[in-house]
Amino acid sequence: MYRESSRSGRIPHRRYEQSNTQLRQSQENRESSARTYPRTLPFAVARAKGAILVDADGNEYIDCLAGAGTLALGHNHPDVVSEVERVLAEDRPLHTLDITTPEKEAFVDALFESFPDEFSDTAKVQFCSPAGTDAVEAALKLAKTATGNRSVLGFQGGYHGMTNGSLSLMGDTDAKEAVPGLMPGVHHLPYPDPYRHPFGLKAGEHESISRFVERVIADSESGVTDPAAAIVEPVQGEGGVNPAPDKWLRKLRRMTRENDVPLIVDEIQTGLGRTGETWAFEHAGITPDIVTCSKAVGGGLPLALVVYDENFDVWEPGAHAGTFRGHQLAMAAGRVTIRHVLENDLDEHAAKMGEQLREELDSLNARFDAIGDVRGCGLMLGVEFVDQTVDTDDGEVPPPNSELASTVKAECFDRGLVIETGGRDSAVARFLPPLTIDQNQVNEIAVRFTEAVEAAIDETAGI
Repeated sequence: MYRESSRSGRIPHRRYEQSNTQLRQSQENRESSARTYPRTLPFAVARAKGAILVDADGNEYIDCLAGAGTLALGHNHPDVVSEVERVLAEDRPLHTLDITTPEKEAFVDALFESFPDEFSDTAKVQFCSPAGTDAVEAALKLAKTATGNRSVLGFQGGYHGMTNGSLSLMGDTDAKEAVPGLMPGVHHLPYPDPYRHPFGLKAGEHESISRFVERVIADSESGVTDPAAAIVEPVQGEGGVNPAPDKWLRKLRRMTRENDVPLIVDEIQTGLGRTGETWAFEHAGITPDIVTCSKAVGGGLPLALVVYDENFDVWEPGAHAGTFRGHQLAMAAGRVTIRHVLENDLDEHAAKMGEQLREELDSLNARFDAIGDVRGCGLMLGVEFVDQTVDTDDGEVPPPNSELASTVKAECFDRGLVIETGGRDSAVARFLPPLTIDQNQVNEIAVRFTEAVEAAIDETAGI
């Protein structure tokens, strides 16, 4: 890296053709201690194409993180690159606040077409600041404004972002411990975790949870004032890849509708084909009141929005704003991405590729007691590692094994496979590859992950 200055004080463009070590040292010197991914993925990404990352030293990796699910079409998809180049070449506006443009109207057309008719026919959209957490904040404000109520129902294990209201809804208490003054009126309800049942019951038993939730919503003695909204992820992502049973989601929809509680479905990570349906709530056949969207809908560029039933369109002008809600490049990239997903049935492809990968992960589960559970849907899969050496009561699952999961992640990285961990104690290996991933790449992911698990189990066993 070099830095030159002219007499005018202007600094010309700087080149960064450096090694992983040099670039990572520069990052460590200048970035805050809040950085996360570089601590366990020790490289600098220089180039990327599809599902392949190339670091500054020329090493290649298969990307099963994909911007935490943002890159539905992978890195630098030619359709997205071409569209961004077109917008720039035609001198289109890059930023218009909430003034409309041809790019914006075309994006909204594609977005609404991606939803089921029973939702989109009466839908309105609010563009937000470009992070998904702001879409959650907007959804909460909208529901509170429309209902006049203040309580919000969230679910244990949930993750909705890191701003004040979103953080208040988070299941993981570690991130909230140091932050006083979080949003009041939040109530965390039990979530039908498919592996670690909140009531200690067997997997698949969610009737008791439904009854509990209904009591909280409908019983005047529950201690919870009339809720402004209930917010749920159809598949908890950061919470450990926990899919909500379709039957349970249908009951939740019935309960909230019968008691006039707006249902917010957080599709920020699950949306646009990730789970094997275009939108994850379609698995259960429900119609939400409000849907939060981000990540994939921007085509890899920052974009966040809320789509909601027109009956909730009660805001006064300026009730929710954000400088970058007019990000035109993201709308153009997002439109192309949505069209590509729909026209190429990438939801079905994700379901097929996910099933193929799931079979390999299930085989590993059968081999190793240290794997407690394999779960997920589409190309949103998780493998939970457990400490099988701990004695447990009959029917109780072993505690999570964060050390083993961390070792597996490191072994994957050494083999050119980028994954992330999440869930309780970060003991769940998570797979979020691009939806365009092919069969050969899935096979290679399975091979590298298998080798990593074998090596990690040997290492943690002291062999």
